[in-house]
Amino acid sequence: MNGSTLRAFFVTATLSTALGWHVGASAQWFPYQAEATEPAFAADGKKTPLAYSPLPKAAKKWDICVSFPHMKDAYWLGVDYGVVEESRRLGVKMQVLDAGGYTNLGKQISQIEDCVARGAQAVVIGAISADGLNQVLKTVAAKKVPVIDLVNGINSPDVSAKSLVSFYTMGHSTGEYLASKHPAGSPAVKVGWFPGPAGAGWVEAAHKGFMDAVKGSAVNVLEPKYGDTGKEAQSKLIEDVLQGQPDLAYVAGTAVTAEAATSIVRARGLDKKVQVLSFYMTPGVYDGIQKGRIVAAPADSMVIQGRIAIDQAVRLLEGKEVHRHVGPKIFVVDSGNLKSIRMEDILPPNGFKPAFEVK
Repeated sequence: MNGSTLRAFFVTATLSTALGWHVGASAQWFPYQAEATEPAFAADGKKTPLAYSPLPKAAKKWDICVSFPHMKDAYWLGVDYGVVEESRRLGVKMQVLDAGGYTNLGKQISQIEDCVARGAQAVVIGAISADGLNQVLKTVAAKKVPVIDLVNGINSPDVSAKSLVSFYTMGHSTGEYLASKHPAGSPAVKVGWFPGPAGAGWVEAAHKGFMDAVKGSAVNVLEPKYGDTGKEAQSKLIEDVLQGQPDLAYVAGTAVTAEAATSIVRARGLDKKVQVLSFYMTPGVYDGIQKGRIVAAPADSMVIQGRIAIDQAVRLLEGKEVHRHVGPKIFVVDSGNLKSIRMEDILPPNGFKPAFEVK
């Protein structure tokens, strides 16, 4: 476990202890309010409400490989909790691999190849790149190994199912909040925008959604600052923008951006002047909203996305009916609804450490 993962774990553990969460609290997580996209994988597909329920148990102990871009922040810790707990509940064998960051596409490709070579029967992938895995997935699919696209989005015809939400909608929800506060005709406000690592499918989608939402409003979005979702990388980008833009009104971006920004603006004495938003949820973002340091963030229920992906893999392996393109329903969390949310669906609970294997 690296330093960043340890920090993510301790943030989670501290917050979870305060809320009284317990590992295993969400064993009966279904039926869950979700949305199915039809036709599956279509960019303009129609979203239909769905009460998602998984299989009660797997028919046999299938071997599933899960590939993550990294576990440097609490977001992927939450996805990890989802895939681990659902693998245990269904009774399958599962291995999680961590590529170490969004700059390590080659490592993720090698890890996927190794997984299939050792005999994994299905592969669940949180992709580093929307297009960079296409060749390896062609090889995987040729071996009749199901591929499940988890969270980030993959532009490949060889994907078997998708468990994800629209990051366009996540970005749009954040931009919509700003546009409603600063409509056309009101004084212009400057927003520093930090969408995440360049080239990642989820980043491109969130960026488009955010920009579409603020179009025609008084929100002036500065040139986007792309970077890896490690705290050090995001902190440097924030510092640079604050240095060059003394009249900045908002910092908006990834959860890591938001978490880093709260410390930076407070240290600079700007917390009354610069407001912070995230376009997805983590324990640190939740804590920031609770303390009034982060305004709001949409929740994409990353734990549930992980659970659904494992269920999809088992359904595909067993030839059972499967929703091939599904994700939890997105909702915005702010100070108004904070206490009414079932947190174990969207964040990892107290005591959960990064887990890499279910036997």
